[in-house]
Amino acid sequence: MTTDSRTSVVVLTHNRREQLLATLDHLAALPERPPLIVVDNASTDGTPEAVAGRHPGVTVLRTGRNLGAPGRTVGVRHARTPYVAFSDDDSWWEPGALARAADLLDRHRRLGLLAARVRVGHGGPPDPLNDRLAASPLERAADLPGPPVLGFLACAAVARREAYLEAGGYHPIFFVGGEETLLAYDLAARGWGVCHCSDVVAVHSPLGGERPGRRAVQLRNAALTAWLRRPLTVALRQTRAIALRAPGDPEARRALRDLLGRLPAALRERRPLPAAVEAAARRLDVQGATEGAVP
Repeated sequence: MTTDSRTSVVVLTHNRREQLLATLDHLAALPERPPLIVVDNASTDGTPEAVAGRHPGVTVLRTGRNLGAPGRTVGVRHARTPYVAFSDDDSWWEPGALARAADLLDRHRRLGLLAARVRVGHGGPPDPLNDRLAASPLERAADLPGPPVLGFLACAAVARREAYLEAGGYHPIFFVGGEETLLAYDLAARGWGVCHCSDVVAVHSPLGGERPGRRAVQLRNAALTAWLRRPLTVALRQTRAIALRAPGDPEARRALRDLLGRLPAALRERRPLPAAVEAAARRLDVQGATEGAVP
């Protein structure tokens, strides 16, 4: 069996022991035999012990507290491969996908992160996100293997380790929910390419139903992203939209309250995007307004 040592897989988890073990079964069976790094965000369900018992070759990093999305950076720092693929405890990679991703990263030296095509569940349908990423209105670049994007699904991405760390990884202000856009902005601001690669496939098998409070978190984090990197007019417009919805919408009220609590920290770390990246973000704003999502 052919192995491929170019890519590690960082798996983020919190209190989903059985689901994680099933995900590790999939990852351990990949022909690439990638090094597997589990970042355990302070689980209390015996996750580290269960992983050690069933998959003793997997590295388990215990964060000591729930870091949210930035826990992935703990895994990236530990990795010793040039490329890092990300999975959550409910996602994994199709056989051969990591080798294809590594080949693309080898050939395209400016490529900092690729957003994979996603299937929903084992043998399931494509995620609607695929079409939105593929239809990105951003101009194609000769040195990138797919359409440039400024968004992706965190558990279906492969990054160049150097680029990820240079961009700072996931920002702790978000915890979780919509954290990908800021990382894409920061990669692009440093000259790294972010693009969609449809021939690299990940499988996402989420638990049914939306998590309570998820919409409030996404509203808050989208506005925080604007305060951190976008022009003040954009940040104010997004904040105003949440405020107008708040009186009759409990999720918007929660989003506004949490946003205002985090706003001083966001202003301290505000760093507007370079003009070219801001122009790309504005083009995607237009697409999002017409299609309901921004790639």
